[in-house]
Amino acid sequence: MKRVLVIGIGAGGADLLTVQAIDALNEADVIFTFDKGAEKGDLVQLRREVCERYRRGKPYSLVEVPSPPRDASAPSYKSGVAAWHKERAENVSALIRDAVPAEGCGAFLVWGDPAFYDSTLRILEAIATEGAEPFEYEVIPGISSIQLLAARHRIPLNAIGEPVLLTTGRKIAEAFPQEQDSVVVLLENGGGLESLAGHDVEIFWGAYLGTKDEVLIAGRVADVLEDILRVRRARRAEKGWIMDTYLLRRRRSA
Repeated sequence: MKRVLVIGIGAGGADLLTVQAIDALNEADVIFTFDKGAEKGDLVQLRREVCERYRRGKPYSLVEVPSPPRDASAPSYKSGVAAWHKERAENVSALIRDAVPAEGCGAFLVWGDPAFYDSTLRILEAIATEGAEPFEYEVIPGISSIQLLAARHRIPLNAIGEPVLLTTGRKIAEAFPQEQDSVVVLLENGGGLESLAGHDVEIFWGAYLGTKDEVLIAGRVADVLEDILRVRRARRAEKGWIMDTYLLRRRRSA
């Protein structure tokens, strides 16, 4: 039976792969990467660099998976994402069928860790459930932007004995989580950050974590929010895209 490996390659630099990820990478006959468009071509290039650095000589092919744009005019965000995932699943299913040899192994190189806000596992689960192309799949965890953010700022994510909420910029913009001491925000679209004005919290922000373009800012929201927004706008205009993550920590009186 064909095998598919979902390999977390870390949030940025090629030196963030685990030993397990490197071993899994060397099992693959075909390595898939989603085509995110010309503006994110450096994300594809990073995957090429990972392969060039860690592959040990076994021949392989690198195949870009067509990734249709998500329809922003869908009735709701979730319905738009569901339709987008369906289109991507059709593309992935066809490539597993046509590009992975019989009894062979394909691999998806996932930025960060496959467990956090990534669609690859949902897509593979849908294809496997449908059963049109039999295969088995395995997940190799990676160092996420969440872990890297904490390491770069030299902080724990949680307050003592307290939970950490993982959420998105979209959700933060809808309503600030009042009962949480520590909130990690991913998939920021700009609106989440802008909605923080007036909140008495600390922020630990990082963009392009693990890459040569990495930038970090930390402090009270009242003191640093304008700097973060300014830097974020400038970097996004320069590169055409931005990936950022941040921790919000409530300021408690003594």
